[in-house]
Amino acid sequence: MVEPEAWGPGGAARLIEDLIRELEAGGLLTAESSRAALRAVPRHLFVPPVALAVPQDGGPGRRIDRSADPAGWWRAAYEDLPIVTQAGDGAAGPAAGPGTASSSLSAPGVAVAFLEMLGVLEHDGVLDIGTGTGWTAALIADRPGVRVTSVEIDPDLSARAAANLRAAGRAAAIELVTGDGAAGVPGRAPFDAVHAACGVAAVPYAWIEQTRPGGTIVLPWMPWYQGGHRARLTVLPDRTAVGTFTGGCGYMRLRSERRDGPPAPAGPLRRTAARVDPRRVFQTSPGADVAVAGALPGLHATHRTMWDGAVIARLWTSDSGAQVTTDPGGSALVQQYGPRDLWDEVLDAFFRWVSWGSPPRGRFGMTVTPDGQRIWCGGPDHMV
Repeated sequence: MVEPEAWGPGGAARLIEDLIRELEAGGLLTAESSRAALRAVPRHLFVPPVALAVPQDGGPGRRIDRSADPAGWWRAAYEDLPIVTQAGDGAAGPAAGPGTASSSLSAPGVAVAFLEMLGVLEHDGVLDIGTGTGWTAALIADRPGVRVTSVEIDPDLSARAAANLRAAGRAAAIELVTGDGAAGVPGRAPFDAVHAACGVAAVPYAWIEQTRPGGTIVLPWMPWYQGGHRARLTVLPDRTAVGTFTGGCGYMRLRSERRDGPPAPAGPLRRTAARVDPRRVFQTSPGADVAVAGALPGLHATHRTMWDGAVIARLWTSDSGAQVTTDPGGSALVQQYGPRDLWDEVLDAFFRWVSWGSPPRGRFGMTVTPDGQRIWCGGPDHMV
């Protein structure tokens, strides 16, 4: 593969058209404005010379290097996958490994999905949380007269984004701000829309305060329990916001929301045989994930399947923990410590969801008020 720039002015454009067709075929791209934005803002201008391309299935990433392997670099620039652009908050090279990733260039499919959910109108003012490389801010700013204020907590990333936007000819429509995105940018409010490119477990109320009534907020809701969910909220005249979940996603968290791993077990372990296979709980439905996360907002959870088919699930809060382990034969052991029996609480929430008829993710939504947020099923009057 020869670098597309060597093909002449239409070189990179061919890769963009291939990407557009792929996203259309997958149902991820439906609006003509999204096609226009992808064509107007070439993604390769926002890919660093060396980075890590990460497959959508969560497998090991592959190093991309424009100098050493231009074909692989260009292929990654226009594949529907995320690209890690920073690791260890800048302490390591971006190709250090996905486990240390601290900033990335979003996969085109999920970026376009959020762009279409946002529904930006001409001459809107938009708050963009998490500038990263600047690519999504540039996509948003493609519509006529749109003004984007993009906030990034990392000054080095913000400086790189500024350079990328200048190279793409998009700097004039985007104001870059260095700061904590959780606070928004009150000096530029009110906004017509808010776009978050980082996962949040608790939606910052500042985003609602800084959005005009009728305005839209789109964000990756990433509760501590498990999974990520695309959320679209509308701000109401009473300064609350309400909306629903429309699909899955995975994003790096807002830095102010980062948490440490599970605490060391404290006190005696309570060991029992598991009556319910944890796979039935963790791998049944995104609707179940939302129901459990809504019922137990402070609960953290991880699970993984080992090479031999065994499953290890871990649950924890600040004072309690649980581990559920299966063997390849299917038997499972529960170990719990602390004042709460977390596995039992998860099962209660899970079977409550089953008793409701196992509603899918799209039946759930969120209401955000000055006092916090609540998850509901079927309508705002039916709180989980």
